[in-house]
Amino acid sequence: MNRTRMIVALALTYAVFAVLLNSVGTVILQSIESFQVTKVAASSLEGFKDLSIAATSFLLAAQLPRFGLRRAMIVALALVAIACLAMPLFPGFWTTRLLFLAVGVAFGVTKVSVYSFVGLLTEDSARHASLLNVIEGVFMLGVLSGYWIFAAFIDPADPGSRQWLGVYYVLAAASLAALALLAVTPYDESAVDEPAASRQGILRKFWGMILLVFRLLSLSFIAAIFCYVLVEQGIGSWLPTFNHELLGLSAPMSVQAASIFAVCLAMGRLGAGVIVRRTGWFPLVLGCLAAMAILIVAVLPLATAYHTQVTSWADAPAAAFLFPMIGLVMAPIYPALNSAVLSSMAAKERPAMVGLIVVFSALGGTIGSRIVGQVFATFPGTMAFYVLLIPIAALAAAVTMVRKKSVR
Repeated sequence: MNRTRMIVALALTYAVFAVLLNSVGTVILQSIESFQVTKVAASSLEGFKDLSIAATSFLLAAQLPRFGLRRAMIVALALVAIACLAMPLFPGFWTTRLLFLAVGVAFGVTKVSVYSFVGLLTEDSARHASLLNVIEGVFMLGVLSGYWIFAAFIDPADPGSRQWLGVYYVLAAASLAALALLAVTPYDESAVDEPAASRQGILRKFWGMILLVFRLLSLSFIAAIFCYVLVEQGIGSWLPTFNHELLGLSAPMSVQAASIFAVCLAMGRLGAGVIVRRTGWFPLVLGCLAAMAILIVAVLPLATAYHTQVTSWADAPAAAFLFPMIGLVMAPIYPALNSAVLSSMAAKERPAMVGLIVVFSALGGTIGSRIVGQVFATFPGTMAFYVLLIPIAALAAAVTMVRKKSVR
């Protein structure tokens, strides 16, 4: 019974974070409308989220087993609930920044705890993979539902209204529900407890991670992951604003249309699991990169500025449906790269590499959102997304290097 309750608690916790983490694009749009901030200032939200995830994962991962994984998740959810309640009670852009800072710190703790708990809850590698897929699947459902949850609170007649902040009461309640479920579900964590861990041992882990960065395979892989996340977050964070300002969709429709991107990411990852067995990871990734470039070049010319607001799906331009489909071909790249590199490394080196993945994914997301925000503010039209062709080309070069070094 405790095992089942713990799985439900982990899934609910992950779903709450999925909604909050992937709401950054919606919140960027609403911050511009409600708090009258510039696009460059709004792009800083990605940094508050991602940099706090990276720092927390790097600094606290080794300490969590000693503190207690379940206790750490309870503290993380309490922090998120407080931050969510602050949004409608003290509305402002600085409150929004602090919200994403709190969510980033809490998720950094939660991701390490959840992945560690999956090992405690399963007995063999097959069950481990199965449970992890279920929890990651719930995460994607949270991402998808988040667009519609936020859209339900946005006033289509007055996009600048702060009515949308009411969504954070719902998210605070969901955080407290997950917290309560964890609080009443004790579980034996002795298998991952490290009571004898010394400061010297922790410092040795940090030094091993730093040394790992300087291998050519690691450098190539880090460059590839950085470029991929830069592109994904650049599109995901600014797609609602793109839909609203360039395609003329109403604010709720802009957010709902962005959910197509999340749907395509989910479908792409599920489909790639079958395709990669036949093609191998390298041809699949190169094919996906080529398809991404073709979609950008072919679809963006259709995105002409609309001077009247679109409030009906029947009147929505084709680009609103076609451009988010880039998620279909983008989705397989990240897991394929992770699998290729981790499977080519010794087992004892993999945890350090996972830490690097988290850190550089966060940095890539922050910089990607910032670049697209800067270009959106400086150049008119679709130029912000055309700029993403540069990291796509860099990603192709990095992937080729990863292939060469992993084979060796």
